[in-house]
Amino acid sequence: MADLWDPSHRFQTSWLVPPYVLFAIRLLISLYAFTTLLFNIGYACANPSLGGCESSRANFSFFTVLSYWGLAFYFLIAAVHTFVYARRGSAPLDTWGRPLQYLHSLFYSSITTYPFLVVIVFWALLSSPTTLSTTYSTWSNISQHALNSVFAFLEILLPRTRPSPWSHLPFLILLLALYLALAYLTHATKGFYTYSFLDPTKQGALVAAYVFGIAVGICIIFAVVWGLVWLRRWITEDKLGLDGVFAHSGSLADEEEGRRGWAHHSNSINANNKSRDGEHELPEINPAV
Repeated sequence: MADLWDPSHRFQTSWLVPPYVLFAIRLLISLYAFTTLLFNIGYACANPSLGGCESSRANFSFFTVLSYWGLAFYFLIAAVHTFVYARRGSAPLDTWGRPLQYLHSLFYSSITTYPFLVVIVFWALLSSPTTLSTTYSTWSNISQHALNSVFAFLEILLPRTRPSPWSHLPFLILLLALYLALAYLTHATKGFYTYSFLDPTKQGALVAAYVFGIAVGICIIFAVVWGLVWLRRWITEDKLGLDGVFAHSGSLADEEEGRRGWAHHSNSINANNKSRDGEHELPEINPAV
């Protein structure tokens, strides 16, 4: 059986804009995110009043910063896949093994959910009167605690992705649990809590409530994002008939037929593997899409 991961290239196409435009949008977002991260490192190192380079190193223990790095790398990788697809009609993702394809789709799920969690937690629990007190702090905080959710929403809105599989949710919770371990490891090795609500000496039993609340929060966010993606796909494809803008101006049928032809050629050595009715089965595997 020659299963296809994504026969119509939902990860690399949009219902609204051509592949080259989607590539440009993703690349610009990636460049902005990397610029923000690298400028913050350099600015902190150049200003001892902000903690110097030690503060920059400590930032790698903060979930906000780690998730922002993830956002930057996702959009860079997605831009590369989209550009190659726009040029050749196929993306590197097509030839990756199934585990890597699943990880890419899980990556998509993480960058469309974690930014909203960061925004909610920061503005509800962590912001202070100094958050927007200077030009630099205003730009930095808006970039990492507001624009991150805008970037995530664009990735929900523009591509033709389907709702993420529910099997991704346990992994998202697991990653949060691993970060919790990192936060307490940071306290044990560096002597500070990354977030004040994780300090049991100040919060007491409320720490457990905060942790549980964040776990519930990511479940709610995942469900809302799932619904938004489903709604976007239902409106654009089922109601408006906007199947997508593909490379080489092909139709959805042309796109899927081309991918199936490619898969048939690539898997010709498995020609003896047939379904019960004697025909090759080429189902589309749901790719977090």
